[in-house]
Amino acid sequence: MGIQQEEISGPPMQLFSLNHVSFVFQSVMASSKFYEELLGFNHIRRPSSFNFDGGWLINNRFGIHLIQSDSKDDLPREPKIINPKDNRISFQCSDIGSVISKLEAMGIRYVKGMFEEGGIKVDQIFFHDSDGYMIEICNCDMFPVLPLSSSCSFKQPTIQGKPMFSKTCEMVAKAYESNASKPFKIL
Repeated sequence: MGIQQEEISGPPMQLFSLNHVSFVFQSVMASSKFYEELLGFNHIRRPSSFNFDGGWLINNRFGIHLIQSDSKDDLPREPKIINPKDNRISFQCSDIGSVISKLEAMGIRYVKGMFEEGGIKVDQIFFHDSDGYMIEICNCDMFPVLPLSSSCSFKQPTIQGKPMFSKTCEMVAKAYESNASKPFKIL
């Protein structure tokens, strides 16, 4: 049973960022250490009104909320392989090489990936955290965000307060398609 089309009204919801993700962990302390040491997250104050153990971490305005597990049944199964088609959380990073160096220094297995579109190459690294959750690190910001409809109902990304696209979304998509073999540049 889904939402009927006539039930949806008003303009599309304009979300402006992902605030946090929450995961259940076997050990909040051990998982905090993993995310702090490998990915540079920092512990922040968590409201004292919660009646369960946990921790909040943040890195560049993105949060991970750690919830202490009450049962091993709450946790993901031990992953046997690193499958890039599995559920995951993905972070953008400008220096994939430094992430690989840290993973290797910490003895963490990983799989490399790459996709290419119109001459733009995006590198990806996949690995599991200490509880088995899949993490992807990529330089996905290299790939332009182009809507599939000409209505352009998404909030345009900005750089230093200026819109990345000075033209309508449809025009940007056409410009990208006609220059697919050239590196993408901000208009």
